[in-house]
Amino acid sequence: MAQTMPGTDHSVPVLRRRAPQLPWPLNLYQTAVGKKYVMAITGVGLLGFVVVHMIGNLHIYEGPTQVHEYAEALRGLGGHLVPRTFLLWVLRIGLIGMFAAHIHAAFSLSRMNTKANKAYAGSRDYLAVNFASRTMRWTGPIILLYLLFHLADLTWGWFSDEWVRGDVYANVYNSMSALPIAAVYIVANVALATHIYHGAWSMFQTLGINNPRYNNARRRFAQGLAAVILLGNLSFPLAVQAELIDLEGHTPGQYNLEYGE
Repeated sequence: MAQTMPGTDHSVPVLRRRAPQLPWPLNLYQTAVGKKYVMAITGVGLLGFVVVHMIGNLHIYEGPTQVHEYAEALRGLGGHLVPRTFLLWVLRIGLIGMFAAHIHAAFSLSRMNTKANKAYAGSRDYLAVNFASRTMRWTGPIILLYLLFHLADLTWGWFSDEWVRGDVYANVYNSMSALPIAAVYIVANVALATHIYHGAWSMFQTLGINNPRYNNARRRFAQGLAAVILLGNLSFPLAVQAELIDLEGHTPGQYNLEYGE
């Protein structure tokens, strides 16, 4: 397709048609800056979930009763003001929305960068970026696959005949006592920690907190957060493999849980 310039017979080719503009404020998401803000904001929410999820899982070291009480507390959020599991499902739907927005923003930014860099194609200077930054394109898909595996393994019970609905303690033990599954959790959590390190670092930059006075603190925060999450999450498969967690004195399904879902 070509357009004729006023007062001339010459035509100028249109390289690509501009995408239709969405109404404000949705049109902000059509810009690279808007997508980066969406990634940063959803990243904060997802980081909060990862931290809270890890802390909650530490109840496994207290025993099956405490794990059961923690799971029941989640299902009973809101007390008698709302139906059982209602707020839990609100949180789950919110998490799904944040995951979807985060993934879509990352994919869209990657496509925008690819199109913008075609005219300046050349070898990348990998010395100018750190390991975590270079591997974001790999750790992201690994985390997504890990999430699906995690749900299928412990929430839906697809991989074990010993899975018991609602018995978190026994399900975790039966799953992670298998060395191949424990290895999957270990590898996936290394990828998660790497992703979190770079994500926490760049999140502050996107939100405008980028000053040489604070950059060392940003880096230490990102490193510390990633290290705490890595150690906490790795402790579960390692503890099961080392038999620090076992089913002695616990009968799977003894609580006879009712999800009400």
